[in-house]
Amino acid sequence: MLFKSAAPAVKIGLISDTHGNWASIDQAVSIAQNMDMWLHMGDCTPDAEYLQLLVDVPVYGVAGNCDWPTGNILYERIIDAADHRIFITHGHNYGVRYTQEYIMEAAESQNADIAVYGHTHIVEYLMGPPIILNPGSASRPRDDTRGSFMTMELEKDADPRITVVRMRLN
Repeated sequence: MLFKSAAPAVKIGLISDTHGNWASIDQAVSIAQNMDMWLHMGDCTPDAEYLQLLVDVPVYGVAGNCDWPTGNILYERIIDAADHRIFITHGHNYGVRYTQEYIMEAAESQNADIAVYGHTHIVEYLMGPPIILNPGSASRPRDDTRGSFMTMELEKDADPRITVVRMRLN
């Protein structure tokens, strides 16, 4: 008798607001090994390009309020992984410093069950639907003395497993 094995979880690194501090990116990649992809939520789009040089997996980035969007870097994107739909944006265009209402509406309008943003430099995890995540800032945190990022494991028909990782500032 053959048994069907479950598909492995998709492991995703979530990082934002690195502001040109490549040492914080180096540290995150060193800590979160074996990711299947990385999402960079803006404020220094060259940092997403630098991250792509470090890893052999896809890196998807968005522009933040300190960036100019280009043909390859947009203000928002949709990523599909493990039967989940992820809406990513920096967040400044959705008033995230004051409310998550507008980012929730944007995610819902895209049929996304997960929304990830940055901008506030503060870690957030709000149960949904949609689930709203902010990995904080890897280089300039406003909620701790340590930088932060998140890892997310996705499986079909399961809630994501989220881990907040705190790291020393460089």
